[in-house]
Amino acid sequence: MDNANLYHAFARNFPATRASEFLCTNDGLSFSYTTLDQESARLARFLMQLGLKPGDRVTVQAEKSPNFIWLYLACLRGGLVFHPLNPAYTSTEVRYFLEDAEPALLVHDAAFASSLTPLADTLKIKLRYTLDAEGGGTLLDAAAHTDADFDSVTSAPDALAALLYSSGTTGKPKGIVLSHANLACNARALAEAWGFSAQDVLLHVLPLFHVHGLFIALGCSLMSGSRLLFCPRFEVAETLRLLPAATVMMGVPTYYTRLLASAELAYETCRNVRLFISGSAPLASDTWHAFATRTGHQILERYGMTETSIITTNPLQGARKPAAVGVPLSGVEVRIVNDDGQEAATGETGHVQVRGPSVFKSYWRLPEKTREDFTADGFFRTGDDGRFDDGYLFLVGRAKDLIITGGLNVYPSEVENVLDDLPGVGESAVIGLPHADFGEQVVAVIVTDPEIPWDEHAVRSAARAQLAAYKCPKRYVVCAALPRNAMGKVQKNVLRATYATDGGA
Repeated sequence: MDNANLYHAFARNFPATRASEFLCTNDGLSFSYTTLDQESARLARFLMQLGLKPGDRVTVQAEKSPNFIWLYLACLRGGLVFHPLNPAYTSTEVRYFLEDAEPALLVHDAAFASSLTPLADTLKIKLRYTLDAEGGGTLLDAAAHTDADFDSVTSAPDALAALLYSSGTTGKPKGIVLSHANLACNARALAEAWGFSAQDVLLHVLPLFHVHGLFIALGCSLMSGSRLLFCPRFEVAETLRLLPAATVMMGVPTYYTRLLASAELAYETCRNVRLFISGSAPLASDTWHAFATRTGHQILERYGMTETSIITTNPLQGARKPAAVGVPLSGVEVRIVNDDGQEAATGETGHVQVRGPSVFKSYWRLPEKTREDFTADGFFRTGDDGRFDDGYLFLVGRAKDLIITGGLNVYPSEVENVLDDLPGVGESAVIGLPHADFGEQVVAVIVTDPEIPWDEHAVRSAARAQLAAYKCPKRYVVCAALPRNAMGKVQKNVLRATYATDGGA
């Protein structure tokens, strides 16, 4: 059997001279492809010595660092399933993921030990190590004397490589399992579509727990043997300082609006950049035009999901249309269907469905949900609505009321479930409203409990204790009753229209 292991696919594209630089941190530390290979091999061997076996899950809640990458690649090499978590998640949120994923190993930042240690004890997760952004932690200490030599396991194309979670608008978060072939096919197609080569230098300012930073940005670099300028987070001043040394930058729309707010952004700043890419949230046409005017660069917008990786992209060569998310990526089929499941005519709005080698095969331990979200002929129902115009896909709405704030997904039901249990809240409806910086902000519309005085400060504090900061409502609106249709469903479209211009939005 041919080896479909994703690391094996990456390694075929590494520079012939492995001493070539792979990654340079923003404070000047340099790591070569030799280091990448050796350190990922060392960790892979150590994980195998712990008794882990292919298919075991490794849950990681740690800050962005080169060592995070070595651990990810080590899991690929050992056939383990990499399960990254947002460092902003609270212990309440993490508990669900650990209960559902049942990891054999938990790796976390030492700063989270006070909350995660008792949780891991309760869930009987015996193997636990720390990993910090400064290059230390008990994982690296324990593996320090392990041989840096490991032959990557042979993986079938459908062998699991990663487990990520994405919520619907109702119910609990569902696990999305991505195979070695899913990730390899998408990274290969993107590297080709976006013209990546060994001469490229990607400015990496995205988080690594997210598909955008881990599978798309990192995947393009590893699949082309190129270099990374590696920053722990996006900061305007640091990004502008490093841009002249980069050839590619990937970001969410918020990054571009913040860059435009700086007088330092100019044509000269971007003199060596060949490509700016935006994703994870809709890019406003005004931002696209303003960036083009200021820098001479037309941002390339693309469209993807955790379940599918990248679906469509504006072309590298050819017209990049503002508000359009491009044409189908090579190997990916995209169709628009009406409510009856029939293909819509060109220009007609309908439901976006996708099929291809990068599309996941199933949800983690949810066979019924898997059957529900796939058509009989194998197309995945994205939940997004859109239309094709001259071959380009335009998205017009999200059927599931998903909120995307700063490039991160917020699912209203998750926030509502927390708010509805708090003293003083009778019921809630969470919506997304336009925000100049974040794209959308999370807004909670509250019907108060008449028996308990309304205390917004107390509700904010209680919500923050249970939800990651980006999920917490930035604005609370109190109303007498939530608008409902004849079936009793809350009309969130009415709420959005009512409050979008009603101050603070």
